[in-house]
Amino acid sequence: MDYLTCAAAGVLGLVLGFFLDRLRRGSAYQTRDEIIEQAHRDAEIHRRDESIRIKEEMLRLREEQEQKLESQREKLREREREVDRREAHLEEQQNGMARKEQMLQATQMKLTERSRAMDARQKELDRLLREEQEELFKISGLSRDEAAERLLSRIERELSDEVGALIMKYEDQVRDECEKRAREIIGMAVQRYASTHVSETTVSSVDIPSEEIKGRIIGREGRNIRAFEKATGVDVIVDDTPGVVIVSAFDNVRREVGRLALTRLIQDGRIHPSRIEEVVAETQKEMDEHIRRLGMEACEEAGVRGLHKKLVDLMGRLQFRTSYSQNVRQHSIEVAHLTGLLAEQLGLDGTLARRCGFLHDLGKAADHEMEGGHPAVGAELLKRYGECDEVVHAAAGHHDDIRPEYIYTVLVAAADAISAARPGARRETLEKYVRRLEELEALVCGFPGVDQAYAVQAGREVRIIVDSSQVNDRQARKLSRDVATAIEQTLTYPGEVRVTVLREVRAVEYAK
Repeated sequence: MDYLTCAAAGVLGLVLGFFLDRLRRGSAYQTRDEIIEQAHRDAEIHRRDESIRIKEEMLRLREEQEQKLESQREKLREREREVDRREAHLEEQQNGMARKEQMLQATQMKLTERSRAMDARQKELDRLLREEQEELFKISGLSRDEAAERLLSRIERELSDEVGALIMKYEDQVRDECEKRAREIIGMAVQRYASTHVSETTVSSVDIPSEEIKGRIIGREGRNIRAFEKATGVDVIVDDTPGVVIVSAFDNVRREVGRLALTRLIQDGRIHPSRIEEVVAETQKEMDEHIRRLGMEACEEAGVRGLHKKLVDLMGRLQFRTSYSQNVRQHSIEVAHLTGLLAEQLGLDGTLARRCGFLHDLGKAADHEMEGGHPAVGAELLKRYGECDEVVHAAAGHHDDIRPEYIYTVLVAAADAISAARPGARRETLEKYVRRLEELEALVCGFPGVDQAYAVQAGREVRIIVDSSQVNDRQARKLSRDVATAIEQTLTYPGEVRVTVLREVRAVEYAK
């Protein structure tokens, strides 16, 4: 019984397992079909979305292409309109040219007819004149030559008294016209050229980052500063001024080398005698290259070509030379331009004039090395390096040291005076300025008949008030000439000094 029960239970379990397996397999088949069907539906949806996206992209590209085509069509239409406008304008010009040509032809015909009429009238006038002359000869009983001689002798007697007056009149007119023209030329030249100027002094300051650097610059027992001064030839002043060391020298090139070398040593931090000599040598080499570059730049700015290398170097050295605090290199460039402008206005060679003006102060770059003033030194150097006679003479005679033999020397002197006399170009110390004014007033007051004298316009004009009882009008004119001559022979001054003599007569009476 138990055996049968177990067998029945086993058979029932097998049947139940079979049915459960069939149910599970049916459910799996049903799920697979649903997944496949869902995949087909998703693929169809994706296909439709992709198709829509492609269509939209194609529509967008089509719109872009249409916009580009429309823009090109618009440009073409605009170009067509521009071509139409140009064609219309050309047609108008052709019509205008045709009308002008017709007018010119008509005018030419009129002029031809008028010329023929004038020729006929001239022939008629010549005939009448000959007839009248023959009639006059018959009436007077004189020949043609006798009548001309009598007429000329009478005119000569009538004009003999007026010749002197006419000469004086035209001399005054020519003098006034020449003075006016000269002022216009100089004013034009000054107006067309203007240049900035720099002023240097005899000291340069070097900034230091800390006070501890001062001790390193001096060195142990002063060996560093002595080595630096020996290598550069400058004086180094280390005082209580915070953050600054002073480099002093009258030679501006040496001072600049010293300033640059000291600045480089401070930045490097290694300050000892061997390093000082090395840095100074490098700085001197760089300064030589810098000087040559400055000379080449000056030649380029002044428009001067073909200078000897030594002359180029000397022009570069003028960057570190001043005259009454006016930079000589910049002054030379300005004089070159002014001389060229003046020469061109007078119909002369502007290139040669610029060369003369550019090199006129060359001697200032070497006057401390050669004997003589800078005009003689400059002329000697220019002659040595193959410059022409006009350039050499301009350098030697621009301060009237010699008699001018070339017109370019006079132009250089005029341009030099213009550059120096321009307000702001040069400056003096207060002491020199006051002393020059006092010397000018004292010189004028020494003339007899002078009551008072005033130096005005920074010493460029002196106004003299004379005693009317001692000096008459003619003597006042002579006094102004005598004072101007005395100033030229006695004083040193930039530019020119105008002398104005004032004489006033007052009649005073009282009614009692």
